[in-house]
Amino acid sequence: AEADGPPRRGRAADELVAAPMPARSTAIVVEPGQRVTKGEVLLKLEAMKMELAVRAPRDGTVASIACRVGELVQPGVGLMELL
Repeated sequence: AEADGPPRRGRAADELVAAPMPARSTAIVVEPGQRVTKGEVLLKLEAMKMELAVRAPRDGTVASIACRVGELVQPGVGLMELL
């Protein structure tokens, strides 16, 4: 269990989509308000010359996107929120 305190606004932690490792955002495939299904690609990252597809952990609606194309992202930092 993580000891970093409660998730933002009391929502379940799996609603925040995060990068698995330090990377650069290369494409954002969805937009706020869009319905997504489990396994659907949400955004693409590049790390160590490899492209990584970040997929939806479950069905839901994209509530917000907290990164931009070209931005460096860190693991554990929310990139997108699903409702």
